[in-house]
Amino acid sequence: MNKQKVWLITGASRGMGLEVAKAVLANGDKVVATSRNLQEQVKAIGDVSGNFLPLKMDITNDAEVKTCIAKAIEVFGTIDVVINNVGYYLVGSIEEISDQEFRKTFEVNVLGMVNVIRNTMPYLRKQRSGHIINISSNMGYIGYANTGSYNASKFAVIGLSEALAQEVKPFGVKVTVVAPGMFRTGFISDANLAVASNTIADYNVATHVKMLHGFNGNQPGDPKKLAGVLLNIVQMEEPPVHLPLGSDAYQSIIEQRKNEALELEQWKHLSLSTDF
Repeated sequence: MNKQKVWLITGASRGMGLEVAKAVLANGDKVVATSRNLQEQVKAIGDVSGNFLPLKMDITNDAEVKTCIAKAIEVFGTIDVVINNVGYYLVGSIEEISDQEFRKTFEVNVLGMVNVIRNTMPYLRKQRSGHIINISSNMGYIGYANTGSYNASKFAVIGLSEALAQEVKPFGVKVTVVAPGMFRTGFISDANLAVASNTIADYNVATHVKMLHGFNGNQPGDPKKLAGVLLNIVQMEEPPVHLPLGSDAYQSIIEQRKNEALELEQWKHLSLSTDF
C-alpha cells in the first residue's frame, strides 16, 4: 500500500491545477492548494476535511511563498510532491510586447517557479525525498510566431528542470518537466488570454487570437487524464525527466526534433569548421 503523500500545487483554483488537486484528494492524499484567489479555490475544491489546506499565495512574492510553505509544513509535517502549475500566456510579437509585459511573463512562468523550488528544497533535501513536477509546454520545445515571450519562458522551464534534476538527484529528489499540448481547460479563453497592449497591424495578431479562441473547448487533451498520469509518475522509482503529454505535444516535438537534426546535418560543415 502506498503511503499518503502531501502535494503542494500552485494555481490550484482552475484548469489543470484544479483537476490535479481533485484527483489527489480523491486518491486519499493531502493537498496544499495555492492560488491568488482563496475564495475561488475553496469554492472550486470544496471542504475536504483535514486533507485540504487552501492558501493564498502569489508565487512572485518570495516572502509570501516562504510563509505559505512554512504553514504547509506546520500543518502536514512534510511536502512530498511539488506541482509548479501557475502559467501566464501572452500573445504578441516580440516587437509589440512591452518590457513590462515581457518581464511579467518571466516573473510568473520562471521566477515564480524558482521561488517555490528555492523555498521547498530545504525541506525536500533534509528529508532526502520528494518529487518536483514543473509544468512547461510543447511550446517550451517549439517557438511559434506571436507567442515569443511564452515560448522563451517555457524553454527556460525545461532548461532549469534539467539542471535541477541533476542537482537534487543525490538527495533522492526527483524532477519531471511536463510539456502538455492543448488540454480542454479555460487557459486560452477570453478571460485568461492576455494580448500585448500595443499591437501593430502588420503582425495581424488579432487573427492569431481568433484562432486560439477557436480551439477553446475543442482541445484534444483531457485534464482528468493528465491528473491521472501525475498520480502515476509520483509512485515510480525512476520517473521521466521529460514528459510530453497529449498526442499533439508528442507529435509536434518529434517532428521538431527531426527537422532540427536535418538542419544540423545540413550545416555540419560550418559547425565543425571553427575548431583550432
